[in-house]
Amino acid sequence: MLTCNHPVPPDRYNERVEDHLRITGFYHVSQIGIVQCQKALVNALIERWHPDTHTWSSSHRDDNEQFEALEAECLIQFGVAPRKSDCRGSCIKITWLRDLKENLELTDDISIQRYVRCHIMLLIGTILFGDKSGVGVHWKFLPLLRDFVSIGQYSWGAACLAHLYRALCRASRFNCKEIDGPLILLLCWAWIRLPYLSPLPREPRSFSLANRWRNWERGDRRYRYLKLAHFRKAFDELQEGQFVWVAYAVDRVDPNIIPPEIYMQSVV
Repeated sequence: MLTCNHPVPPDRYNERVEDHLRITGFYHVSQIGIVQCQKALVNALIERWHPDTHTWSSSHRDDNEQFEALEAECLIQFGVAPRKSDCRGSCIKITWLRDLKENLELTDDISIQRYVRCHIMLLIGTILFGDKSGVGVHWKFLPLLRDFVSIGQYSWGAACLAHLYRALCRASRFNCKEIDGPLILLLCWAWIRLPYLSPLPREPRSFSLANRWRNWERGDRRYRYLKLAHFRKAFDELQEGQFVWVAYAVDRVDPNIIPPEIYMQSVV
């Protein structure tokens, strides 16, 4: 069975930067708490994943050039740069970013924007685009944060979904032992679309919707110990009507709990 336990505590932020987080589009994902993984369900989903395409990327820079580029970008974004010991290959260690964020004094717009960039990098490295190590975040995301006003214009959701698809493709290979990627997205998709497979929601009126199952293991301990065979059988016996095609209809999600700037896009 694939290893897929990556529960991470949410990174907190200073309330003074809330408006800036909203501008970047990362406010709501910052509200997601710990959603415990159910690895048997994840494995059952992966068994039914059929990868039609595979992606591969390669960098043509050597290690020194990589670090010099990383260092230069950090100086632009944060005013300081990590040492080589604060990095792991092309990744900046989570601990360095957290230390930097905690020591920034929010005295002006420049310091506030640096703080928010740190927080976004932490979200990217833990919740949205995390890797199997869980210790760093690739510096390639930093240039996307350079123009602060443009951050919220990128299709972060589509990129996160593509990252999950790639993780599923890799995990479906016979010799893979572990899965990374946004497992909260995978689990919440399954729990919303296949509610008969979900644990009891602890906060059914929460937003982000993932927070319905924040700390679910405290109220549904039985679910935590369900085995792979249980979910295999449930998928094999899936009946018409058990899959929810219109998951965000008003009879399933109260539109009043969804912020207007997000709900208005449901027409699209």
